[in-house]
Amino acid sequence: MGFLMSKSMDANLQKQQEFMLNNSRLQMERQIQMQNQMRERQMAMQIAWSREFLKYFGSFFTVATLGLTAGAIKRKNPGMLAPIIPLGFIFAYQMDSAYGTLIYRMRGEARLRISWRLSTIVWTCLWGRQLVTRIKIQTVRPVRSPVLFLFYHREQLSGPIWVP
Repeated sequence: MGFLMSKSMDANLQKQQEFMLNNSRLQMERQIQMQNQMRERQMAMQIAWSREFLKYFGSFFTVATLGLTAGAIKRKNPGMLAPIIPLGFIFAYQMDSAYGTLIYRMRGEARLRISWRLSTIVWTCLWGRQLVTRIKIQTVRPVRSPVLFLFYHREQLSGPIWVP
């Protein structure tokens, strides 16, 4: 009788563990989705702020350029046009930030830096444990994709790494 009860309790315990595992997996997926949505909202807010700022700065740049040009012509002093150059660079940066690909280029550069840093961490860890002689790691070759970097190892030690 005791054997039958313990057998059914083991089965119930196994079902409960599977349920808890599935539940924690589902919770983790939902957290990741929520974090991705928050990240997308933050990026959308940043782009919206850049576009709004560009409206005001564009107006200032236009008025300043017209005023400095009129003053340079009236006084016959081309040195008055000098402030237009740095203002033009700032305007170009704001245009790229608001309507260009600045955010995507920054994200790609960050991924490149993170992948390079991860490769040095792997080398450090392997060197510290003296596993370099057994496991030969090739150089890190990031795939030119906006989301995915692949690290090629001889024994397939790691697969694709998603870098947020």
